[in-house]
Amino acid sequence: MTTDPVELTAALVRCPSVTPEEGGALVLLQELLEGAGFTCWRVDRAGIANLYARWGEKGHARSFGFNGHTDVVPLGDKAAWTVNPFGAEIKDGFLYGRGATDMKSGVAAFAAAAVDFVKDTPPDGSVILAITGDEEGDALDGTVALLDWMRAEGEAMSVCLVGEPTSPNEMGEMMKIGRRGSLTAYLKAVGVQGHSAYPHRAKNPLHAMVGLLDQLAGHALDDGTEHFDASTLAIVTVDTGNPATNVIPAECKATVNIRFNEAHSGASLTAWLEGEAAQVAEATGVAIEVAVKVSGESFITPPGDLSALVAKAVQVETNRVPEMSTTGGTSDARFVKDHCPVVEFGLVGKTMHQVDERVEVAQIHQLKSIYTRILQDYFA
Repeated sequence: MTTDPVELTAALVRCPSVTPEEGGALVLLQELLEGAGFTCWRVDRAGIANLYARWGEKGHARSFGFNGHTDVVPLGDKAAWTVNPFGAEIKDGFLYGRGATDMKSGVAAFAAAAVDFVKDTPPDGSVILAITGDEEGDALDGTVALLDWMRAEGEAMSVCLVGEPTSPNEMGEMMKIGRRGSLTAYLKAVGVQGHSAYPHRAKNPLHAMVGLLDQLAGHALDDGTEHFDASTLAIVTVDTGNPATNVIPAECKATVNIRFNEAHSGASLTAWLEGEAAQVAEATGVAIEVAVKVSGESFITPPGDLSALVAKAVQVETNRVPEMSTTGGTSDARFVKDHCPVVEFGLVGKTMHQVDERVEVAQIHQLKSIYTRILQDYFA
């Protein structure tokens, strides 16, 4: 009897696992995997639930790993949903619910594939699942905690597949071989408050901030690289909190987000931002502070054996050759890449994080078939 990935997806969707709540999702997975002969460990840290499961011997030379998450984003406006967000209702060929696309279907498809694979054709090697409950949150105690634990326990993956949704419109059209880095800079300009009728008696932080933002937004960071589009900088907010029209405020804050390719690093961009801010501060007499948070560095797994393995399986099952892309936001692959070669492949991501999030039922079965073929070919 085979493991039904749609039934498993539905069971996971019924678990209300909004970050950081576990919601029963990892308990369900652990029961399934242990029943198939996997050894499981809960790797919880700082209130975050994580699960590590391994079939096969520890330290085997060949181990295929899967990384995914069962936590989901909040519902948004619950009244706008046409179905129970945690009901896993199936209608018109789609399974509805928060996390159906991102990414409980991906976790279910791989878990189902792995359970059937080790039962039907026990491989010469180990199959590993590293599942976190903190991908949609700060991601400080999710996959990072799993990798820290693996390092301490001598556990290792030879290669890893992350099951995030990767295709924009059609199943099989895209896989990810890397991701851009992400940096957020929090800017604060501090001047001297004064009357707007006497601007010479004040130091207007808004003028300095607007000048700095114009300088940053008008700068071309690069023209792109072989595998990446050009880096981008977006101004995401400007705040003064000033309700008066006749007062020059003392402070102004702004935030910019940079998505960058391998032509840069978090450190090099931080230095550039600080240099630009220092120039404006010197020219205006307004002090400008820069605080930076780097969510992840740019990385790429160069096309090779792993990407070819995944691409072949996708092509056989979908009749499409997936584009090897580095587009999109960040994922936990940014952590896994320091452990082993990693690529990403999953479902169409059209409705992730939306009201009435849903996944085509047929695609869940198709994804299980792709993951099964990947395992078969890897251990052939």
